[in-house]
Amino acid sequence: MSKVVVMDHPLIKHKIGIMRRKATSTKEFRDLVSEVAMLICYEATRELPLTDIEIDTPLVKTIAQEIEGKKLCIVPILRAGLHMADGILNLIPNAKVGHIGLYRNEETLEPVEYFCKLPVDASEREIFVVDPMLATGGSASAAITLLKDKGISKIHFLCLIAAPEGVQRLTQAHPDVDIFVGALDERLNEQGYILPGLGDAGDRIYGTK
Repeated sequence: MSKVVVMDHPLIKHKIGIMRRKATSTKEFRDLVSEVAMLICYEATRELPLTDIEIDTPLVKTIAQEIEGKKLCIVPILRAGLHMADGILNLIPNAKVGHIGLYRNEETLEPVEYFCKLPVDASEREIFVVDPMLATGGSASAAITLLKDKGISKIHFLCLIAAPEGVQRLTQAHPDVDIFVGALDERLNEQGYILPGLGDAGDRIYGTK
């Protein structure tokens, strides 16, 4: 069954509080998306497997630890997920990056795929799918289904804000995928937006609100 982890770190709560404010500027909002994504990723990678390796320090040989096997791959859902990926790359600069393009049909609220590009060895890596908002759960579920159809199994999902409806849908559709959430909000409104939320993350990141 999916593990759902809602962040309780004071820095994450503080930064998300600033992001929620209508008066927060585009630049500040964009920077905060990257910062909060990095903090969430720090928690999400806590249980990655390690392996021992012999290294030379300036003084002696010793045993250090590194992440076992192929390293990570970050897969942002376009377009809003891109700045989350930027923040995570600050923490894990050697991670590879894939992209999935989905948009939400405003009438059905269901996702429509328009782009998918992944590293050739993605199936050998720990995949972190990132999207700022987990609202209805449709886009996240569709993106993960797309990855599984390509033979990828080690998948995690990271978001800044989630609605209970989205968490329920994603855990039911993909019970093997762990979910890491910056803040779990109250509900969706009739248009499928999270309340209290922070508005449309993509519009606020790119100044198109």
